[in-house]
Amino acid sequence: MDRDLLSHFPIVLAVARRGGFAAAAATLNMSASAVSHAVKTVESRLGQPLFLRTTRSVALTEAGRSFIAGVAPALTALEESAERVRSAKGEVTGVLRINSPRVALPLAVTPVVKEMSRLHPDLTIEITSDEGFADIIAQGFDAGVRLGEMIAQDMVAVRLTKAFRAIMVASPAYLDARGMPRSIDDLARHNCIGYRLVSSEAVYEWDLKDRGKDISVAVKGSVRVTDSLYARDLALEGLGIAYLFEPLVREHLKAGRLREVLPAASVDEPGLFIYFPRYAAEVAKLRAFIDTARKILRGKR
Repeated sequence: MDRDLLSHFPIVLAVARRGGFAAAAATLNMSASAVSHAVKTVESRLGQPLFLRTTRSVALTEAGRSFIAGVAPALTALEESAERVRSAKGEVTGVLRINSPRVALPLAVTPVVKEMSRLHPDLTIEITSDEGFADIIAQGFDAGVRLGEMIAQDMVAVRLTKAFRAIMVASPAYLDARGMPRSIDDLARHNCIGYRLVSSEAVYEWDLKDRGKDISVAVKGSVRVTDSLYARDLALEGLGIAYLFEPLVREHLKAGRLREVLPAASVDEPGLFIYFPRYAAEVAKLRAFIDTARKILRGKR
C-alpha cells in the first residue's frame, strides 16, 4: 500500500471518532475540504464508501466499520510506540485529550491545567466537557475524569479529590419566602431545580439518606438543567433548592449566600478520579498531568 494512502488513515479515523468532517477538521487543525478529500481518496483506492453522508449526519458503512476496526488498533499501537520514545526522553509535548463533565472542571481540572501550562508550554491540553459516559478509547481521549463509582473496572483510576457530600442548598431569600424544609417529604412543596441526564435523557432523582437508608427522590420544580454550575447560579438567584456537590458551594455557604437544606439527608460521594487505559500509565504527558494534579490538589485532598 502506498505511503500517501497510509497518511490519510488517521484522518479517516478522526472523522469516525468525531462523527463528522467539520469536527474532525477542527481536531486535526485542517480545513473541512482537506479532510473530505483525504476520505474520498481512501474510499477511491479501496473501491467502497466508508461513510454514509447526509446533510445532517455522517455514519460509517459496514465496510467503514470493518476498516476502522482494523485500522484503529494499528494506529493506536504506532502512537503508543512514539509516546514511549518521548517518555524515555522525558519530553512532555503533543496534545493531551481529556474528557470531563463540566462540574469537575473547577474542582479538579482547572487548577492542574493552569500549572501544566506554566510547566510544559510545548504541551496542548484539550478538554472536552461531556456530561455523558464517554468511551474514552473509542473516542480518542487519553484520559477521562469522573466520579469513582462511574469508572469501568478495566481502567486505571487515580484519585484527584477526596470524597465529598452531595447536598441541598437554597438562598436565604428563597427560604425566607418559602420556609425551611423540615423533612424529605417537605421537598414536594418546594421549587426544586431538577436535572435532565444527558446520557439517558431521564430526569434525575436525587440520591438522599432517610434515617441512614439510601433513597431516590423524584423532585418537582419550574426549571430543569443539565449543568450543576447553572443549578448553583439559579439557587443563588433565589429560584429554588439545588442539589450540588458541597465543594461547589463551600465558599457561598461560608459567605451566607446559600444555606444548606436538610443536612442529615446528604449523601457521600467517592470523589473525582482521572482514569485511563493501563497501557497509557507511563506516557509522559499523562504522567506529568497526574504528578502535577497530586501536587496541586494535595491540599484539597
